[in-house]
Amino acid sequence: MWSHGVDEAFRGAGAKAGLEIWCIENLRLVLVRKSSHGKFLSGSAYIVLNTAMLRSGNYQHDIHYWVGKDAEEDDSTMASDKALELDAALGSRAVHYKEVQGNETERFLSYFKPCIIPIEGVFTSELQGDRNGAYRITLLACKGDHAIHVKEVPFSRSSLNHNDVFILDTDSKIFLFSGCNSSIQERAKALEVVQYINENQHGGRCKVATIEDGKFVGDSDAGEFWSLFGGYAPIPRESPNTKQDEKPSAAKLFGVHKCKLLPLDSPSLAKGLLSSDRCYLLDCDAEIFLWMGKTTLVSERKAAILAVEEFMHSQDRHVSIHTTFLTEGSETVKFKSYFKDWPQNTAPSLYIEGRGKVAAIFKHQGYDVKEIPEDDYQPIIDSNGILRVWRVNCHDITPLSSTEQAMLYRGDCYIVKYTYSENDKDNNLFYAWLGSNSTSDDRVDAISIMTRMTQLIKGSYVMAQICEGKEPPLFFSIFQSLIILKGGLSSGYKLFLSEQGIADEAFDKDIIALFRVQGSSPSNMQAIQVDPVSCSLNSSYCYILQDQTSFFTWFGSLSSTTDHDLVDRLLDQLNPLKHSTSVREGNEPDIFWNILGGKMDYPKEKVIKEHVEDPHLFACILEEGDFKGKEIFNFTQDDLTTEDVLLLDCHSEIYVWVGQHASLVSPEKALTLGKKFLEADILLEGLLQESAIYVIPEGNEPPFFTRYFEWDTSKSNMHGNSFEKKLAIVKGSTPITESPNRGIQKTHSRHSSEGLTGHSLIKSSTSEGLFMERGSAAPTRLSTYVSLNRHGFMEQTSVSRELFITSPGQSNENSSPEDAPSESPSWAKEPTNSPAKLEAMVIGDNEENCDADNELQTFPYELLKVSSGTALAGIDVTRREAYLSIEEFKVKFGMNKKAFYKLPKWKQNKLKQALNLF
Repeated sequence: MWSHGVDEAFRGAGAKAGLEIWCIENLRLVLVRKSSHGKFLSGSAYIVLNTAMLRSGNYQHDIHYWVGKDAEEDDSTMASDKALELDAALGSRAVHYKEVQGNETERFLSYFKPCIIPIEGVFTSELQGDRNGAYRITLLACKGDHAIHVKEVPFSRSSLNHNDVFILDTDSKIFLFSGCNSSIQERAKALEVVQYINENQHGGRCKVATIEDGKFVGDSDAGEFWSLFGGYAPIPRESPNTKQDEKPSAAKLFGVHKCKLLPLDSPSLAKGLLSSDRCYLLDCDAEIFLWMGKTTLVSERKAAILAVEEFMHSQDRHVSIHTTFLTEGSETVKFKSYFKDWPQNTAPSLYIEGRGKVAAIFKHQGYDVKEIPEDDYQPIIDSNGILRVWRVNCHDITPLSSTEQAMLYRGDCYIVKYTYSENDKDNNLFYAWLGSNSTSDDRVDAISIMTRMTQLIKGSYVMAQICEGKEPPLFFSIFQSLIILKGGLSSGYKLFLSEQGIADEAFDKDIIALFRVQGSSPSNMQAIQVDPVSCSLNSSYCYILQDQTSFFTWFGSLSSTTDHDLVDRLLDQLNPLKHSTSVREGNEPDIFWNILGGKMDYPKEKVIKEHVEDPHLFACILEEGDFKGKEIFNFTQDDLTTEDVLLLDCHSEIYVWVGQHASLVSPEKALTLGKKFLEADILLEGLLQESAIYVIPEGNEPPFFTRYFEWDTSKSNMHGNSFEKKLAIVKGSTPITESPNRGIQKTHSRHSSEGLTGHSLIKSSTSEGLFMERGSAAPTRLSTYVSLNRHGFMEQTSVSRELFITSPGQSNENSSPEDAPSESPSWAKEPTNSPAKLEAMVIGDNEENCDADNELQTFPYELLKVSSGTALAGIDVTRREAYLSIEEFKVKFGMNKKAFYKLPKWKQNKLKQALNLF
């Protein structure tokens, strides 16, 4: 029901996602046509409502009122009042911002990509014809590398400087002038503005010329550019700023009462200082917040806003100070960060998801339940790829057989390599899986060895660090069926148990063991070993209880039929020969409880599916060990600039995207960056330190990353820095593309081809800086930040040890990277895992494959086919072709095995699929 007292122009506002804009015209509110969105006149005031549909299914509203530099005070005041009315109509849950022309927030600018260019005049809702007369030459100054501020400046040489980028717009040609101190990113964003002007002002017919600051000789475009200013003359250097940067003072809190500000004297800011029936001003120097209690009237809020305006005028505060208005309950992260121990948001109770009878039960109890279908996780990448797993053991790795790799131990670390086909090329996904009880040394080795493996492969790669218990669904889907067991097999883990006097809990088929069953389908199911006590049970799951002679399968009252099906399948993996007894919750025999040591209380509430958080993109900066992230609002693929390192925060998964021209030292540094982000938790999301961290080199973007963007593959394959790429598009020339098989530490020197054999392996250099200087116009290329150590081996770096200062499996809280042994790992010295041997482990040795195949038992083709229906005991079903005789292999494939194994994996898989062997 629409509230009385709210302007009729707001009727239906915020009902669907998107932008809605109103303007003050003759002291009345007028809706702006969509065709005029982004066109702002400096003599008017506007209200902008952005409504976003969150992945949780709820709407988020942001209100901005924009005031042009020539707007009347009455229009500005009315825009402020109307913004409050709109907020009240939307339930007083929106955040609204005051936007001043020339100093808009980046959030506001992100709605109008690539930019807004305010024009002189006053808004009128009546249709106007095209303006006649000569085209007016304009000079625009551009600042910003993601959200760009565009401001018209006087058409004069004195307006130019060495730090910014300028656009000179004439009737026949658009000139882009790049100050020598401007960054590549700023130049690229300014080219987007050039393209926008050309398309909107010139119908795309205008020529584009780029002018380099300080480069004049032999450039006809430069000569033409300077002739418009009356001839060339050097731009004077700006005198250095001798004024010391003042340290920001502590935030000050004022109570607002009857248009007066009353300072609150408190040693620290706490949420308890804020009363729901009052308004408060928080002065943070560069930003001002007005907090309005939820029981305050709209009239009180209007009076508080007037008090804030008077305060800013009396203090002679600069117009660039951003002002944000908040109603209790809609506080921004920035606002909350100024208060000590602001309580974490509890999980939203807006809806509860359930299935079938479970949903009916909750509805009967009075909950507002949205029934959802059975979970069926659909893999985002090809699920028919090749899986290989290695266990980390005392600076070495041991390959696991296809049977062994279906069982991971909690006390160990593993390296997982999954190769899948996409667009007729091989893609490699590496995981370092860190058991919750593994030692810090094994964790360091897992990261270091995985990093080295990525250097040895041919083709694109993505790598990730994941912790046991926080695995992403994709990890489980590539295993399809996985059992996670207690204990560990690595010598480092066993030594730790011995030193601490802890009993070994390693799984055995003849001991009492309890497994929680989870998953969504037979191609995504897991059995997780838990403590064999009744308090480990949960009504939402099914369990398998093993004693010395048999199994019990326990079905929780809130579990689904899908869960029941998975139990039977996982029983066969644990031990198909043992007898099993089915038990339903509430009807357990005494023997069941006796095995678990007696009946105890356990959770009987439905495990509610968490709502999905919306992703956030950050430009990354790491200063003196502290993470500083600048959020990029309403991000697109174009925000992935090749000079930057960007972090996509998806709450349970973190993606560190590394541009090809970013001066990041190594993948290990990228993992460190992800860990620092989790520690900083700058959005106060309650991020878990064990969240999965992916490292994605530019050009290697997998589908599970690109799904967060409207992805254009042709853009990701273009060659050059961000300015060169954009210039090719603007000028309409064919962009140079390159193979997407690029990655961190790949060099263009002879070492890149020799680095796979002998002693020419690339080493991660940790002594160089992490990022290029933001103002640098010439970024360091990848080939300049990799080097070899004296012996040609890549060593364990201090960076990888920084990732694991302490280990969950160790009691020493004071351990540090410096305490770790500094000698080179044994796998860099022992011939058992020499560089050539490690390469063979990673990419497969053709001769070894052929020799191994010759030792296998052979079977006829008709029995080996997937469709034969014959179960052949002991064969590796991912390599059915290996069991063909030499003669039959040649007949079916038209080549010998040696030639076959030299083919790319995707081509091997296609041939096998055609023969029904895959």
